[in-house]
Amino acid sequence: MQQVPLLSLITFLPIIGMIIILFLPKNNDKVIKALTLAVTGIQVILGIVIWRFYDYSLGGIYNQATFQFVEKFRWIEIPSVSWLGTIKIDYFLGIDGISAPLILLTAIITFVATLASWNIKTSLKGYFALFLLLDTGMMGVFVSLDFFLFYIFWEVMLLPMYFLIGIWGGPRKEYAAIKFFIYTLLGSVFILLAMIGLYLSATETLADGSKVFTFNMLALMNSENYTHDGILSPLNPNNFRLLAFLALFVGFAIKIPMFPFHTWLPDAHVEAPTAISVILAGVLLKMGTYGILRINYPMFPEITHQLAWWIAMFGMINIIYGALCALAQKDFKKLIAYSSVSHMGFVMLGMASLNTAGISGAVFQMFNHGTITAMLFIIVGIIYDRAHTRGINDFGGLANQMPIYTGFVTIAFFAAIGLPGLSGFISETFVFLGAFHVESIRLITVISTLGILLGAGYMLWTLQRIFLGELNPKWNTLNDLTFREYAMLVPLTIIIIVLGIYPSLMLDLMNSSVNTMVEFLLKSPVSFSGL
Repeated sequence: MQQVPLLSLITFLPIIGMIIILFLPKNNDKVIKALTLAVTGIQVILGIVIWRFYDYSLGGIYNQATFQFVEKFRWIEIPSVSWLGTIKIDYFLGIDGISAPLILLTAIITFVATLASWNIKTSLKGYFALFLLLDTGMMGVFVSLDFFLFYIFWEVMLLPMYFLIGIWGGPRKEYAAIKFFIYTLLGSVFILLAMIGLYLSATETLADGSKVFTFNMLALMNSENYTHDGILSPLNPNNFRLLAFLALFVGFAIKIPMFPFHTWLPDAHVEAPTAISVILAGVLLKMGTYGILRINYPMFPEITHQLAWWIAMFGMINIIYGALCALAQKDFKKLIAYSSVSHMGFVMLGMASLNTAGISGAVFQMFNHGTITAMLFIIVGIIYDRAHTRGINDFGGLANQMPIYTGFVTIAFFAAIGLPGLSGFISETFVFLGAFHVESIRLITVISTLGILLGAGYMLWTLQRIFLGELNPKWNTLNDLTFREYAMLVPLTIIIIVLGIYPSLMLDLMNSSVNTMVEFLLKSPVSFSGL
């Protein structure tokens, strides 16, 4: 299977679907929906094939020989007589245990989001064309091993998301879309500047023995490839590596979103249609933490050690601040949006531990949060489609009218709280286990556990206000779940329960790569207290 271009197939299949949709007549709604569902369904199958044939023993991170399903060839070559030399950019794809879970997550979430898009009424052709373009952008980020290619996919994602919110969103859709665009574009500028600095600081040795400047991520992780006069070279005493790390970190932190760059998220979620909220929380937020793990950590290991305490601190702020904001919300969808801010803080806390338990918990939390929060936003969309309101205090006693729906809600809520037996518990436990082991962030970790109590508070209080007690007579005509809604909720529920009972299905996938990353970080000359 290594010879089959699976990564190109899973990445660019949506583009093929998009092109076909653009040539279809406008009024061919059923064909457009069916085609999108088929494309995303095939992606899920390809994701399962990749998972099935993935070799758990290979670690990835910085050595091409340990990456899997690799595709590499010369993409762009521009001869130059200047000091810059020939510009060579590769089409370089590959995955390891950090990216493989997120590829599978992206495939699952986009399939579910396609079903959630079934009620879109206006400009269906444009909606699903942009939807598939967004799909390719997200998938490309997780498979790219060339920084230039990574950045292109990162930017490709921005445009369709802007229009999907700005055209098909709620009453304040223009404001939410522009706010999302400006925040994300600002982060992209920071990433671009750091990428150029890295390109001009490191070289890659070609087969003929010549050296060229490179965007190859794996070459950028090897300090031996940096030139002495490179502006971001660790060999240069006048380098700007700290500034480059911070530029990249801020660019990725905006996407997480990390406090204080989080304010675009609640607005985007509230105004976005349900399917786009599912993708936004299920996949896009993970691109931020993935970028830090794939680029910041291995390319700047010495800076990572120095700033790990601050990463943990901002993780704690996300956890507590997001939970407190969620507790204060009266809008059901906004509450779930702030809960995402809080739960992504757990990912940052685990990453800051710089040990196997913590980083494994962080990557596992990225996957689990993607499935759990996708389920939560679908739940909000289902009730909004029926009642046309998201006010928590507008409901009451819905369990009497919609018992099956309430059952799914209960599972999703308790998974978000971290109830043992459900997937959220395992990942949060590993995060705290890894972070508590590190002496310098132990107090931060203890304070962060308050997020669990606050999470239980806002989730259980919401469950009580919407579903328990006597039924509000206003809602005595609401119907329970339809077949399409079962098709969205059942797969996510199965994943949440199965990974809660048998987490090794996902942990085994990432173990070797996480261990390789920790070993790589430990080689840094800067020590980290507690390790």
